Amino acid sequence: MSLVYESVKPDPDPTELSTPKSSPALVTKSVRHGMKSEMLDDNDWTNSVYTSPVSGLENTSFFTEDITNLSSALLKEDDPGEAAAASLFPEFLASFLKHSSSAVFELLEDYQGGSCQTVDVLQSVVLRAGQNSKTAGVRWLLQQESNTWRLITSLYRYLDRVQLALEDDIMTDMIVPSESEKVVVEQLFQRDAVIRQSQLVVDWLECIAKDQIGDFSDNIEYYAKNVCWENTLHALKMRRKSGAAFTVPLVTELDPDAPLRQQRPLADLDREDDARLLKNLFTLIRAGMTEEAQRLCKRCGQAWRAATLEGWKLYHDSNMTSGSLELQPVEGNPQRGVWKACCWRMAEEEQLNRYERAIYASLSGNLKPVLAVCESWEDCVWAHFRVMVDSLVEKDLMSSGMAHQEVETLPREYLEANWTMEKVFEELQASDSKRVLEETKEHYHIIQKFVILGDLDGLLEEFSDWLTSSKPLPSHLLRFMSHLLLFFRSLGLALKEEVCVDVLKAYVSFLIRDEQTDLVASYVGQLPAELATAQYAAFLETVTQAELRPRCLQLATEAGLDIATITKLVVETVRERDDAEFTHHNQTLETGTTKEDQRKIDVIDWLLFDPAHRAEALKQSNAIMRKFLALQKHNAAKAVFSKVPEDSMKEICCQWAGIGQTTLPAEDENAIREHLCIRAYLEAHEAFTDWFSHSSSAPQKPTPAPEAKFTERVANEMREKEYQTSLSAWSCRLDALTEDVKERIYNVLLFVDGGWMVDNRQDSEQDSERSHQMGALRSLCLPRLSFLLLSVLQNSSRHQEALRLADIISSDQHRLYQVFSKEELRRFLQKLRESSLALLDRGLDPLGYELQP
Repeated sequence: MSLVYESVKPDPDPTELSTPKSSPALVTKSVRHGMKSEMLDDNDWTNSVYTSPVSGLENTSFFTEDITNLSSALLKEDDPGEAAAASLFPEFLASFLKHSSSAVFELLEDYQGGSCQTVDVLQSVVLRAGQNSKTAGVRWLLQQESNTWRLITSLYRYLDRVQLALEDDIMTDMIVPSESEKVVVEQLFQRDAVIRQSQLVVDWLECIAKDQIGDFSDNIEYYAKNVCWENTLHALKMRRKSGAAFTVPLVTELDPDAPLRQQRPLADLDREDDARLLKNLFTLIRAGMTEEAQRLCKRCGQAWRAATLEGWKLYHDSNMTSGSLELQPVEGNPQRGVWKACCWRMAEEEQLNRYERAIYASLSGNLKPVLAVCESWEDCVWAHFRVMVDSLVEKDLMSSGMAHQEVETLPREYLEANWTMEKVFEELQASDSKRVLEETKEHYHIIQKFVILGDLDGLLEEFSDWLTSSKPLPSHLLRFMSHLLLFFRSLGLALKEEVCVDVLKAYVSFLIRDEQTDLVASYVGQLPAELATAQYAAFLETVTQAELRPRCLQLATEAGLDIATITKLVVETVRERDDAEFTHHNQTLETGTTKEDQRKIDVIDWLLFDPAHRAEALKQSNAIMRKFLALQKHNAAKAVFSKVPEDSMKEICCQWAGIGQTTLPAEDENAIREHLCIRAYLEAHEAFTDWFSHSSSAPQKPTPAPEAKFTERVANEMREKEYQTSLSAWSCRLDALTEDVKERIYNVLLFVDGGWMVDNRQDSEQDSERSHQMGALRSLCLPRLSFLLLSVLQNSSRHQEALRLADIISSDQHRLYQVFSKEELRRFLQKLRESSLALLDRGLDPLGYELQP
């Protein structure tokens, strides 16, 4: 067979190889140096037909806890599989944040290591708890994920994909004529990225198989010990001694070809041993453990079979070129062509065991006998890629004139086969195996296919189809997809941005649903800025626990999100959620605070964590209170007002002064004035509420008891005295409250500098909605306060003061009459008429002045 190719293995220094933006000269130099310095000796070649350029890639474990104790704890969970795997979500984020773009391949190792550790834990749980379907399913999913991370690391780490074009330009000039098969194939691997990557796929699949089989060969027991076909040998010796004939014909000779040549069987126990041995040998070869397979052959007394597994090595005589006086050992098989032709014919021999045929077929590039024993998708991919590498090697040897004549006698379909990676997967789509066809549709196998092909556009199209499917994706698959795309992005690869965004949005949505609060910000930060703002604002709406809110904002800051824009959007979204319009105050309304109202009250907290957002907090709180005032929800408006810190106006002024601006911007100055307007209104309404409550609680005049006795008369006098005292105190308190409510309502009606809810600065950016709302509030609230004040004055018998209110409303200085409707003015005049009549009843004129004689 062909040379085990190690020389494409680059330097192990990840700092050089993992930086996709390295200069071309530096990258090329490091790759060439690795090619010269990483040649392995013969002892290493038997690990695989073509040993991995990344042979150091192994399944490392990152355990920090005892698996047994952990699995015991997990067994108590309702869903131990999900419980064990839940830690992967924060672990992957921690790895992502830990490694910068210059250490992306260390990041991949962390991803793979974390997946492997969880798989081991789950395997322990499955073994102890039985084949629980959920746990076993999660374990399989994570095993596939680990395998995929290993594949990606293998293909991308050594710049086969990152610097592919650069290497191809240089390697084409490196072909040097040679008389050595080994050197010819070395040069082939150096200049041809396709064969390097194909061999990496073979090595990856063999590494997976090796992990799965473990040390099973050490635990296999055979009937024969050290002697080949021991039972048949014993039977032949017994026949020679006794001279009796066998009832069942057996071979009469014990050379390796005897059963086939004589068409006679071995003893039953030897046939069973052979069948088991051959199947296990193929399993070892499938796992790239050729040396172990040879050791097993020797252990079972079949050293000749071990020798047949040695003939694939490429011939190389260093004495031809070294110029050294000391002779060096010759490497490889000088008759490799004869050996390969024999292997091909043995693979075609139908009378041989199917696993024996598959063994020699895999060594000679004969695909059909290998596929006959391949059961899974991984097996079939391994068979195809192994044959493809074998075919490409032989073609190169033939074109160089190094091929043996015997190789040229192999079937035309082998010599003329034009294998490509795309053709391999087309063949798998047409497989006769139902299991293989089903496995081609599995998510991770589809991902692995496109990664092998380097078809990122095709991969993203699959991702898009999965996201739009009615069947939800497993959460761990979403996690994998997100981190895979982030890895590709870190390499600077061209990706379909809309699909990347959709995948990250889907993962963020899952994290929000799963209440993984600490993870959301970092992934939202990977979205485009505008979308990131909308996504994180939507997330913050779901965070109702007050203690979590500062943490969410801190994480957003660390992720580089625009906190000011996000919190503003959260508040605006919540306050604009309902479509209630400003309503006339005469309409019957529900003025209680609903759950939705409470959400609007609480949402203002998002703007209060950072003093730098105090101006925006003032503007947003004003907007919320405007709506509440229009709906006469005064308690809700007070709740919002109390949220805003008392020092907000001072804080806003200090912030602008801190940057050397002595005059506030028009928007901020108008917001402060509006805040003061709302405070004046709420104080007026609260003063009226206090007055109304007190006026409704006047002391009740006691009913005198019959005065038949002296003691009863004294009791009546005492009750009357107490009543007069209470009435006097009540009246004094009512007078004080009347003065207070009058003052506070006048503070609103006669608000300074242009009137209540009127901006002082007109040079601000126009906000038509705000202007409309402020004008509507004037028409809703000022007439209402006027009627309340009139009611207070009339109930306090202050009719003359009530009539003076008409002068204020009709005054051209304040023009309050403009906010009254005709119906309101009519009602107001009707009320004033009542006061005039009351004054006339007192002997005064209609305006409350004394009548002149």
